[in-house]
Amino acid sequence: MKSDTFIKIAIFFGMTGIILGALAAHTLSDFISTEKITSFQTGVKYQIFNSLFLLIISLNIKKFNNKITYSLKFITLGIIFFSFSIYALSLQELINEDLSFLGPITPLGGLLIIIGWFNIFFAIKKNH
Repeated sequence: MKSDTFIKIAIFFGMTGIILGALAAHTLSDFISTEKITSFQTGVKYQIFNSLFLLIISLNIKKFNNKITYSLKFITLGIIFFSFSIYALSLQELINEDLSFLGPITPLGGLLIIIGWFNIFFAIKKNH
């Protein structure tokens, strides 16, 4: 994927993170428990922080070697697995669906994010 693709992905994740955060803060409290809202907001925080990270790295991709693309892919998948599984799990009672099968997806997403950051650490270290 080209850096433009990751820039667009980062912007999409940032935008949807803000929308979902506003939804959690202003609407969901009428429908789900405080505990579920806290979980939902954890997904939002990780999505926004990592979308900013994706954006910064994507805007500077030419400074790194080709291995950086793997990091961006790991982080992108990690955001999807981590944050979106948390959203689904937080909302499962509201939508009246059993989504507990997504439980193992959340830590897998976290692991993908960690691998992405770890890989960037070594990609930067090798270039400087």
